[in-house]
Amino acid sequence: MNSSALRQSFLDFFKSKGHHVVPSASLMPTAPNLLFTNAGMNPFVPHFLEERPAPHRRVVDTQKCIRAGGKHNDLDDVGFDTYHHTFFEMLGNWSFGDYFKEEAIQWAWELLTAVWKLPKERLYASVYKPEEVDPASFDQDAYQFWKAIFIQEGLDPEKHIVFGNQKDNFWMMGETGPCGPCSEIHIDLTPEGNSGGALVNADSPWCIEIWNLVFMQFNAMPDGSFQPLPNCHVDTGMGFERVAGIFATTENLTHFSLPPSNYNSDLFTGIFSFLTEKSGYAYQYTLPQDGKPSNERELKDCIFRILADHIRTLSFSIADGILPGNNGRNYVLRRILRRAVMYGKKLGLEDGFFADLFYPLCQIMGSVFPELEKQKTVILKVIRSEEASFNQTLTRGLKRFEKISTAGSTISGKEAFTLYDTYGFPLDLTQILAQERGIQVDLTAFEEEMIQQKTRSRKAQKSETVQVSQEASSEKTAFKGFDGENLSDFSTVLQAVFLEGKESYLVFESTPFYAEMGGQVGDTGKARIDEHSIAIINTIKDPSGRFLHQIVPRESYPSVGSGVILSVDRDRRREITRHHTATHLLQSALKNHLGDHVQQAGSLVGEKGLRFDVHHFEAVTDTQLQAIELEVNREILKNTPIHSYECAFDEKPEGVTALFGEKYGARVRVVTVGEYSQELCGGTHVGATGEIGFFKILQESAIAAGIRRIEAMVGSSSISHTQNQGALLQKLAASLHCPTKEVDQRLEQLLQQKTDLEKQLRGFQQKEVARLSENLQQKAVLKNQLHWVVEKVSLPHPGELKSIGTQLLKAVRDAVIVLALPKEGKITLLVMVSATGIAQGLDAGQLLKTILVDLGGKGGGKPAFAMGGAPDRGNLDSVLQKLRDTSF
Repeated sequence: MNSSALRQSFLDFFKSKGHHVVPSASLMPTAPNLLFTNAGMNPFVPHFLEERPAPHRRVVDTQKCIRAGGKHNDLDDVGFDTYHHTFFEMLGNWSFGDYFKEEAIQWAWELLTAVWKLPKERLYASVYKPEEVDPASFDQDAYQFWKAIFIQEGLDPEKHIVFGNQKDNFWMMGETGPCGPCSEIHIDLTPEGNSGGALVNADSPWCIEIWNLVFMQFNAMPDGSFQPLPNCHVDTGMGFERVAGIFATTENLTHFSLPPSNYNSDLFTGIFSFLTEKSGYAYQYTLPQDGKPSNERELKDCIFRILADHIRTLSFSIADGILPGNNGRNYVLRRILRRAVMYGKKLGLEDGFFADLFYPLCQIMGSVFPELEKQKTVILKVIRSEEASFNQTLTRGLKRFEKISTAGSTISGKEAFTLYDTYGFPLDLTQILAQERGIQVDLTAFEEEMIQQKTRSRKAQKSETVQVSQEASSEKTAFKGFDGENLSDFSTVLQAVFLEGKESYLVFESTPFYAEMGGQVGDTGKARIDEHSIAIINTIKDPSGRFLHQIVPRESYPSVGSGVILSVDRDRRREITRHHTATHLLQSALKNHLGDHVQQAGSLVGEKGLRFDVHHFEAVTDTQLQAIELEVNREILKNTPIHSYECAFDEKPEGVTALFGEKYGARVRVVTVGEYSQELCGGTHVGATGEIGFFKILQESAIAAGIRRIEAMVGSSSISHTQNQGALLQKLAASLHCPTKEVDQRLEQLLQQKTDLEKQLRGFQQKEVARLSENLQQKAVLKNQLHWVVEKVSLPHPGELKSIGTQLLKAVRDAVIVLALPKEGKITLLVMVSATGIAQGLDAGQLLKTILVDLGGKGGGKPAFAMGGAPDRGNLDSVLQKLRDTSF
């Protein structure tokens, strides 16, 4: 079977067992602690924890995964063996509180042996058997089910069942979360197929795990304990590339004579053929010992695997809206791309080759994952842009490598880290380049530099935490601020008063004040307690869900339990809501004009303006900004009503925009602007788009690689801004003595006149420089075969000194030029020495320092050229005469 047939066979098999086929989730994880979706279970964690009900009790899918950072990081192994990948597909079948171990094990065996016809005698199962400190007891049930199967098949359970402790047979996605014992299925791929289980979990490429059946029973807690889940679940993961590689290497199980390799399947061979065409080298199926290529052929085969893997990672990530950048997951992608480009250079591939690898990839996988074809333009643009940018850095990096590699027999850890961190050199490639020159790399020191960088990064991270006093209630504050009737004279009860440093906060049982979150700033207003009015200057929310109303510190505070009347600053809230709804319209317009890859990277919504950050790979053009601004204003003019409602997370409308990285609960709030925008949002909004007013984009800029920032305003702010701009235009028109509609033409005329005058001026200046140069030539004094010119000159600008000196040196040839320009209380000095003078032992830098001793200035340079400056103390003439007296 080819890869497509194999994938479909898996889905069809479990569909026949009552499973619903669901599409792959995005590579952008919903869990904030993950860099990428790195396992098939990631999208289903809320169902395992029963935070949200599962849409189906049984599910089957193929999930896109990336393991290139964090706990699961296979990047450094990719290419140097035949079974690691940064991007891979995980085939999985899932049970959410339905079937458990018996069915999972029986169906796995049925698919592998009855449907796919894998040789039964080559299959081994591992079962969890704990050591003293492991979290659960022996998995007796799994053992009994496997034992019955092997006995029925006439195979010895003592050989075909292998035991593993927590390290090998207890699956955890991270330090916390759903987990449980697992039962892995391994296949013996040795030519004889009689290893007897000795190679299971022995890191042998001849015996690999192909399927992991995880039995979700526990929830790992932050304190290290393991609590039982309310219901038991099944989570299985089959490495699709591994299984496809087995069928390809064995030619559909007809022989086991060749070393196994995931890269032998048609998932990769099309890319290899493309690389052969571009490089002139054919893949030779070699594998280095201990991961270190010993010859050119092994290295090139490693490069083939690296490039084929990395184009998959970049293409699928970009298709899901994750772009290369400078931080977090975005930096991981940039590093992978640069690693690929570096290795492509070793294969002799031309600039721009990496983006071209997308074409065979799309041909192979585009039908299964239509997002590749849909995002084709964006994928190619991003990769080409990143590749071109890195090629510029690469040239400088190679020069740096050449410099440090000739300085000694070892490249220090600091230098290796600089190559990695500044120039994008992967450590493994630095090692290969060093090996070619017979020098070593200090790996220990490199690791120390990496640790120091991570430490600096952790210290640089700002963590905002509100700590409250012990007497403060831990109950969540009920927010009543969506209802406009509650914004004035809202009655509630003071629940707590506490101080934190120099700040004071009030907590109420309920409140109409919106607390800062989701980019929207907190409300301000006043609280009336016992006939006293207290200004609320900000509202924030602590991790437990309490709304903290900040007030100016006082000498005395009201009593807990007092009745309170709260009033929000309505005018300010109104302006904030206008800007918040405008961000929703802006995000939809950005997607329409820039592409679906656009994802929110941050926002700030205030009363005077909005700031919206998005992942995008290039500057937004003025034409695009105008079109985006026009589209938003057209939506505003439609006066479309804004609706919001709560629903179960899994019942949210298809196509609704959610903020990646945000942790959503079982119920979410959906905000809709007709059919134009649908987003999950907990913020406040206007009643209809017409209330927003005029939308005006102020500027677009880059705030980090791959992240653009758009600043805009609406409502009163945009009206004031437009009035000010109009007044400025009228003032400019009056100054130019023309109508406002002709200002641009008049400015173009003036600028052209300015250009013409500057050209004439440069001509006059060049003539003056030539005249001055001729005069100075006549003052040259010959001594010891050198023409000395030591003179004070008058020039419009000190920058022209070098031009005069250069002309003199060309005209006089064997010369020493010393020119001094006194101007506005300062003296600029220039010294130039010809090659003949340098041969006689003269040095421009040293000569300048000698002069500056008497003038009291500073400067320096090289033997041929030096410049400096000094205050004009009135002794310039005597200092120059002294030089003449001593020199000629």
